Amino acid sequence: MGKILSIETSTDVCSVAIAEDGVVTAKQELFQPNSHSTHLTLLIEELFKTEGISSIEELDAVAVSAGPGSYTGLRIGVSVAKGICYAMELPLITIDTLMLLTQGALSASEDNAKNFIYCPMLDARRMEVYTALHSSAFKVLEETNAKIVDSDSFYESLKNQRILFFGNGAPKCKDVIKSENALFLDDIVPLASNMSTLAEHKFAKNDFVNLAYFEPFYLKSFVATIPKKKFF
Repeated sequence: MGKILSIETSTDVCSVAIAEDGVVTAKQELFQPNSHSTHLTLLIEELFKTEGISSIEELDAVAVSAGPGSYTGLRIGVSVAKGICYAMELPLITIDTLMLLTQGALSASEDNAKNFIYCPMLDARRMEVYTALHSSAFKVLEETNAKIVDSDSFYESLKNQRILFFGNGAPKCKDVIKSENALFLDDIVPLASNMSTLAEHKFAKNDFVNLAYFEPFYLKSFVATIPKKKFF
């Protein structure tokens, strides 16, 4: 049982939360693009004030979203998490971002959806998404992958099973995936407040990562581009 600070920065949403024994006691969320570098530490400070935490020493661990997701966002979140853990000699817990999305969808869906297959989708530009298939018991049915979505996507899986699609990559797939078994859940984003159960489970098992060697799971390499020269 522990008091865990959770950090989530894999998309445009920047969020942090405090959970004790798997129950969220305070959270801060900012739905503002490109705010991670300027607001993440401020959100943590505000979170500590709200929770009455006077020192980081009161924490037992830090949890952070491990990817896939935004290259820049993930690096910022992991860097801050690592900095806190190094400074206070705290263990670091990492949470798969797509599994975190599934946790959010499970919390938001009706009870009759527990038998569905869960398909989190993170936007990877154009018709590509980062995705996976999970059961409601968090069993991985299809490993995390980058997929270009077309009319044949998930065809075999949709034959005899309902699939719930969600995440910021799902809306652009609504007009492409045509099946009575395809259902879409709106407004599901990865949030730190949804990490509590997953992080507490790992904390209880001492399932921590090596601070020196852990890197976010980007799935695809970051490619920097040089702006085209403009001639006047």
